[in-house]
Amino acid sequence: MLSLVIPIYNEEKLIDELVGRTISSLESFTSDYEVIFVDDGSTDQSLDRILALQQINRKIKVISLSKNFGHQAAYTAGLENANGDIVAMMDGDLQDPPELLPEMYKKINDENFEVVSGKRTGRKGKNSRTIYTLLFHLFFRNIGEIKNMENTGNYSMMKREAVDALLRMKEKVRYLPGLRTFIGFRQGYVGYIREDRFTGSPKMSIGKLFVLAADAIFSFSRFPIRFCLILGTLGTLVFMGAGFYVLIAKAYGFALIGWSSTLLSIYFLGSIQLVFMGILGEYVYRSYKESQNRPVYFIRKFYDGQEKL
Repeated sequence: MLSLVIPIYNEEKLIDELVGRTISSLESFTSDYEVIFVDDGSTDQSLDRILALQQINRKIKVISLSKNFGHQAAYTAGLENANGDIVAMMDGDLQDPPELLPEMYKKINDENFEVVSGKRTGRKGKNSRTIYTLLFHLFFRNIGEIKNMENTGNYSMMKREAVDALLRMKEKVRYLPGLRTFIGFRQGYVGYIREDRFTGSPKMSIGKLFVLAADAIFSFSRFPIRFCLILGTLGTLVFMGAGFYVLIAKAYGFALIGWSSTLLSIYFLGSIQLVFMGILGEYVYRSYKESQNRPVYFIRKFYDGQEKL
């Protein structure tokens, strides 16, 4: 069986198109499938639209979360409730084309890959979100401790053993593309042009994208803490040199009179300390989140396709 996990949040305008294209793509290569929609606390008619379509196709299953827990939590809920020997993940905004699923399935079965990720070779449309995403991938490629995940997102397909390995990692601050790469296994890629949204506005705001980028960087890179060490060391060397200069200047009587250098030194050191505190605070916050050991999500109701509306 193939399980496809799709998180949904306020996407009522594209549900019909999403379901139609997804089912058509799946049935082009398999009849043994389930599509798990995870409603991440939608406040529009998304859940009702999916449940109505479920009455037509009982292979559609719906997980309704108790509130909006976020994109990565919704994916986690779907993965933990997927029954397939092969499990795929796909965003629900149609920027990841469902028509790519047959090619991923072929790589899994014919080329013996255990994980196949969609790799974005380009994007339709240009906006600030696109630029931010490109800059993130460029930056993360150089500082991240996991490789070969550049320009890959959530869109992927995995064999059951890879899914089980992914689910064994229980951290609360989750970045699934990084976790998927971290588990190893034989990984392949399918290139595609990322589409513009079919309709509606993006549900991931710029702020949320920055939070997700921070989760990736702090979870899979030592760069922030090394940055503190390097900056602190450079600051120490600079002011040791400045200290020697002041002593020599005073000894020979050509020291400048004034407070400018003193104030600049105070401001510089104070700024460095604030940067350090902010970076260390991010690590402390993430450690605190893990120590709380709260569930990543709560399910309000699971619609397995047997209910009658």
